Amino acid sequence: MSSETTVFSVRMNSDVKNSLDEFCAAVGMNANTAINMFARVVTREKRLPFDVAIDPFYDERNIRRLLKIKADVESGQVKLTEHELIEVDD
Repeated sequence: MSSETTVFSVRMNSDVKNSLDEFCAAVGMNANTAINMFARVVTREKRLPFDVAIDPFYDERNIRRLLKIKADVESGQVKLTEHELIEVDD
């Protein structure tokens, strides 16, 4: 592996940067070291070291469904009623 280094610039929210700096200081490193560790894991394992997923709540089909329910309630096609919570003892 080459020992040559290069500059890698990243834009991020300043609150996220501050939190990253605080975390890194607490574990005895700096953000540069943390980013390098991340890059090494990604390149070695050929994957992100965490799961990336989309919350199904924000799926386009679910949003359309929720908007339809909202429209039905607002138009009076659906009437919501209150009910008591039934607790089940084990």
